[in-house]
Amino acid sequence: MSKVTDMVEELVAPILEEIQLELVDIEYVKEGKNWFLRLFIDKETGVDIEECGLVSEKLGEKLDELDPIPHNYFLEVSSPGAERPLKKAEDFTKAIGKQVNVKTYEPIDGEKEFEGKLVEFNGEALKIDVNIKTRTKTFEIPYEKVAKARLAVVF
Repeated sequence: MSKVTDMVEELVAPILEEIQLELVDIEYVKEGKNWFLRLFIDKETGVDIEECGLVSEKLGEKLDELDPIPHNYFLEVSSPGAERPLKKAEDFTKAIGKQVNVKTYEPIDGEKEFEGKLVEFNGEALKIDVNIKTRTKTFEIPYEKVAKARLAVVF
């Protein structure tokens, strides 16, 4: 599956660069009997339906031309949404000062899930201020121990 996502990433990169959009994530998954190729794109001000449609159309043409995927699949292009995943180091850098949700591979101070304000990221560790009842505790999480991370919506 990573061969497909790597190949699609190469194909979509010039398309996104041309219209100044960023690739957030690619999924190639089987759900039930169907395969889905999902791309999540974004830019600083957010993406709209027309931009998603344009990327889908241009990428679809390239995929039809090269026909690299041997079976039928659905191509979906969308925004990552308000709870955008944080995958790359640069995603964490952009998220400094924002609310995040981080899950770790192993417990840190007895916890595996942290939600709070990302106050620092130096490439090797993140510092998150988590509100616990009436106080704030800062957790330092080694970057390599992050299993999953995303922006968090605060109500």
